Amino acid sequence: MIQTDDLNPMINRAFLLGVQGPRTPDGEAETLLDELEELVSNLGIGVEEKRVIKVRQPNAAFLLGSGKVREIVEEIKQHGWDSLIFDEPMTPGQQRNWEKELGGKVLVIDRQEIILDIFNSRAQTKEASLQVELARLEYELPRMKRAWSHLDRQRGGGAMQRDAGETQLEIDQRLIRTRIARLKKELNEVLQHREVQRKRRNRVPLPSASIVGYTNAGKSSLLNRITQSDVLAADKLFATLDPTTRRTILPNGQTLLMTDTVGFIRRLPHRLVEAFKATLEEAVVATFLIHLLDASSPDVAQHYATTMGVLKELKADEKTILTVFNKVDRVEDRMQLAMLRHDYPDALFISVKTGEGLDTLLRLCEQSIGEWAETVELMIPHDRYDLVNRLHEAGAVTSKKVLDEGVHIVGAIPLRLLDPVKQFLVNGKTPA
Repeated sequence: MIQTDDLNPMINRAFLLGVQGPRTPDGEAETLLDELEELVSNLGIGVEEKRVIKVRQPNAAFLLGSGKVREIVEEIKQHGWDSLIFDEPMTPGQQRNWEKELGGKVLVIDRQEIILDIFNSRAQTKEASLQVELARLEYELPRMKRAWSHLDRQRGGGAMQRDAGETQLEIDQRLIRTRIARLKKELNEVLQHREVQRKRRNRVPLPSASIVGYTNAGKSSLLNRITQSDVLAADKLFATLDPTTRRTILPNGQTLLMTDTVGFIRRLPHRLVEAFKATLEEAVVATFLIHLLDASSPDVAQHYATTMGVLKELKADEKTILTVFNKVDRVEDRMQLAMLRHDYPDALFISVKTGEGLDTLLRLCEQSIGEWAETVELMIPHDRYDLVNRLHEAGAVTSKKVLDEGVHIVGAIPLRLLDPVKQFLVNGKTPA
């Protein structure tokens, strides 16, 4: 990937360009361009101009027709803007063609590269860094010629220099392929390590919930509010990339593991979905999912579809999913809320900021665990304290009284632990 300081150390005046094809729904290109503006702003790049161009048939060389290309090139040169950012994915050839038309002095990139740069700036742990580097190198490999063309312009012509450059290009491509193979091996080891950690957690069987949703929906804030933790929660896209798991005690006494996952976004580069499988895998193995959405966003329906699409790709869409609309305190148009309630009749509406609806969410979590555990009453003999300890470890004890005849326990017992304690059910009650 071409870093901004490779061409110009002060990339800060961008022209954003969206493309609306004949099958693009009305208004979608503008909405996506607004989202691109927020992404670009996250990198500290100023947006000087943004525009949606309608095309009947994308041009293989430039995406746009020759007339529009000349018009945009002249406008960029006239204003002295230093970067052209497309909302559409671009081929390496298209990027080279645009940069050639712009005289090699303007950086031409697309949404994918912006997202990769944001992920790169947010990665904190070794796992996230490996995942980002893998996605970045896979994106960069077919664009190596583009990087070398910039070096050629800096060094000047000459047949011997060009031949040497091509030889070095081949060496660089081989080095990148070697690094990609090594990264995939390291990530596989990370996956195995995560699986070992998960198996250790499962020795003490606890139900788990993964909070999934569009980026900036408030997932980290919800985790903090429910579990009384201090996970980074910032009002910006992709504030956290690594899954964070915390324990919380539900009102019925049941322990629940809650995990905050990386946020989704429209047109998320497929290579990032692949690279972040280890991170998103937490959603696959959770007992149930909390799909969090920003009720105040005008594009919330598209955000819903985007997240569900990724969950389907991960084969996690068949799990129990609690659809939860956050930030209702920000919705000024009550009709908007009414429409959402109509379109999503089974959804819950909350505000993490004010606490509205959180009690109901916790009750729904208890119900979702109900498929994983059974609430029972037990009288366990004093000589079977090993069972009492196992139930405590599983976070299954709601109340406990030590009596002469044994230990009286009421709790949500994991189904996998019912067999050992079934003989101690009060009144011989068998779980339904």
